[in-house]
Amino acid sequence: MDKKPYYITTAITYTSGKPHIGNTYEIILTDAIARFKRDQGYDVRFQTGTDEHGQKIEEKAAAAGKTPKQFVDGVADQIRSIWDMMNISYDKFIRTTDADHEKQVQKIFRKLYEQGDIYKGTYEGLYCTPCEAFWTPSQLKDGKCPDCGREVQPAKEEAYFFRMSKYADRLLQYYEEHPAFILPLSRKNEMVNNFLKPGLQDLCVSRTSFTWGIPVGFDPKHVVYVWLDALTNYITGLGYDADGDPDALFAKYWPADVHVIGKDIIRFHTIYWPIFLMALGLPLPKQVFGHPWLLMDGNKMSKSRGNVIYADELVQVFGVDAVRYFVLSEMPFDNDGNITWERINDRVNADLANTYGNLVSRTSAMARQYFGGELRDAGAAEPMDAELKAAAVSLCGKVTARMDEFKVSDALGEIFSFLRRCNKYIDETAPWLLAKDPEKKDRLATVLYNLAESVVIASSLLRPFIPDAAEKALRTFSCPPRAYADLGTFGLLPPGAKAEDLGHLFRRQSYREVEAQYAAMHPEHAAEPKPAPASEPKPAKAEGKGHAAPAYPAAISIDDFAKVRMQVGEVVASERVKKSEKLLKNTVKIGSETRTVVSGIAKFYSPEEMVGKKVVVVTNLKPAKLCGILSEGMILCAEDAAGDLSLLSPEKATESGSGIY
Repeated sequence: MDKKPYYITTAITYTSGKPHIGNTYEIILTDAIARFKRDQGYDVRFQTGTDEHGQKIEEKAAAAGKTPKQFVDGVADQIRSIWDMMNISYDKFIRTTDADHEKQVQKIFRKLYEQGDIYKGTYEGLYCTPCEAFWTPSQLKDGKCPDCGREVQPAKEEAYFFRMSKYADRLLQYYEEHPAFILPLSRKNEMVNNFLKPGLQDLCVSRTSFTWGIPVGFDPKHVVYVWLDALTNYITGLGYDADGDPDALFAKYWPADVHVIGKDIIRFHTIYWPIFLMALGLPLPKQVFGHPWLLMDGNKMSKSRGNVIYADELVQVFGVDAVRYFVLSEMPFDNDGNITWERINDRVNADLANTYGNLVSRTSAMARQYFGGELRDAGAAEPMDAELKAAAVSLCGKVTARMDEFKVSDALGEIFSFLRRCNKYIDETAPWLLAKDPEKKDRLATVLYNLAESVVIASSLLRPFIPDAAEKALRTFSCPPRAYADLGTFGLLPPGAKAEDLGHLFRRQSYREVEAQYAAMHPEHAAEPKPAPASEPKPAKAEGKGHAAPAYPAAISIDDFAKVRMQVGEVVASERVKKSEKLLKNTVKIGSETRTVVSGIAKFYSPEEMVGKKVVVVTNLKPAKLCGILSEGMILCAEDAAGDLSLLSPEKATESGSGIY
C-alpha cells in the first residue's frame, strides 16, 4: 500500500548572518512534526533552505570585501551545518542561487507578465533596507519601519508591479471556505482586518537600484524582487516548470500540507503567496502555521541589543537533545516563549535528568540488580497497575491529537505527565521493599516489566522530539522503536528482553557549572565573582577537593537539638508559585493535620513529582511569608557540591506524623 504524501516546509533562512536560537527554533519545530508524520506512516517530503538575494546581502558582501556569491556561500554553509548539528531530517535544502531555481523564477515572472498580472511602472515611497520593504507614510510606526523599527529612506525607481487587488476578493473567499488555512486563528484575523479589508496595493516585484538578484529575462536591468523569488522556492524545489509538464515530485507532493513560518512573515505567506499561486493556476497550500517568537528575557533577540543566544553554544553546554527539548517545550502555540541560560538548565535538570533520565536509569538498575537484567511479566498484577496501563495505552492518542493541531509543547506535556506518573508508580510499588520478600519476587518482576514497557511506549513517542536520547532509552531495554500502530497496546515487550547499563541519558548541572562554561566561551563577558553577603560565612576549601566544604556553625548541645521538632510528612498537593521560578507551594499531611510549606526546590522537582512523596519536615519553625504565602514549616533536603538538592525521605514505609529522632 502506497504511503500518503506529506509535504512540509520551513521559511528559507536569510543569509545575512549566523542564525540565533530563535531562528533555529523553526527548523527544530518543523523537524519534530516531520519525524512524527514519518512515524505515523506518511511519505514525508521536508524542505528547508536559504534566501540569498537582495540589497542587504549586496551591502554586507561589499563590507566584508567579498562578492555576493562568496558571501552567501559562506553563510549558507554555516546555516546548513547548524541544521545538521541539530539533527534535522530534511529531504531538500534549496538555495535561491541554485541554477534550476533561478531559471524557473525567470519563467514564472515572464508567465505572469504575459498574462497581464505584472506590469511596469515607477515606485516612489519609503524603503527599509534591512527588511527590503517599501512602505507608505500611513504604514509607518512613529515614522519608522513597522516591522523592524529602523529608519526608512525615500526611494524612487522604475519597477514592475503585481496586480494584487485583482485577486483580493478571491483570497477572502478562500479564507472563508478554508477556516483552518491560517493557524493560529488570530493570525488570520490580522490579515483580514489589517490588509485585505482596507484594500491591497499592487506589489513591487522588481528593482533596478541594486544588481544582486535574479535578472528579469526580458528586461535585464531589473532583478526579481525578494518575495517573488523567495516564496516560489516551495514549488521550484519540487521541480515545478512554468512552461511545461510538472515534475513527478511536484505532482506527488503539491499542494504543501503546511508551511511552518515565523509570525513576522505571515502576511507574505498568506496574502502574497496564495495570490501568486492563484495567478499561476496552482492549488494553495493546505495550511500555513505562523509560530510565535522565542524571546530572550522577554525581548526579541537582536545583535544590536546584545541578547542573542546561538544554538551551537547551547549544544556545547547542554547537548543537542536538551536544546531541542527546551525550545519545543517552552514555546506555546499562540504566545511567545522565553529563553535564558538558567531556564534551560532548570528545565533540563527537572524534566530530562530527573523525570525521564532518572526513570530510565532506576528501572534498568533495579532490573539488573534483582533479575540480572531480565524483564518479564510474571502476571502478579495488582489494582494500581491498571491506572498505569490505562495512561500508557491512551498516551499515543493524546499526543497525536496535540500534534495534529501543531501544539507541540502540549504534546510533550502529555508525554512528560505520563513519565511523572511512572515515577509515582515506583513510589507506590516500592520495588526495593518487594525485593526484601522472596514471596513477592513475581510481583517485583511484574512491576519492573510494567515500568520498562511504559518507558518503551513513551520513548517511542519521544523520538521525533529528542531522537538520540529516546533511541538510547529504547536500547537500554533492548527494544526497537515501537511501531505507531502498536502504541495503543500494553505488554508487547518481548520475552527475553534485557535491561542494559548504557549510562545516563542527561547530566544534571548546577547553574554555577553553566556560568563557568559560558564564561569560558565568552571571557569578554565574564563578570567578576560577587562577594558573599556579610551575613553569610565564607565556605572553607575542602582539602584535596575541587569544591568548597560546607561551613558549619558552632557546636550545639543535645538540648539545643531537642528544640527542633522534625516529623515525616506526605505531600498531597503541590503547585508552582507564580511570582517565583524557584518556589513550590506544597500541601503536606503531617499526622492528623495539613500544612502549607513553601520550598525553594522548583528547579529540582516538578509539582507532579512531589505529590505522594514522604518528606522530612521541621514543624516547629515560626511561620513565615514567602511571596505572599504563609509557610508553616521547612522540608529538609541534602545539597551536594554541585548545588543539586535531594529530598530527605525515610528509608522504609513510615506513617506521616512520625517523629524524627
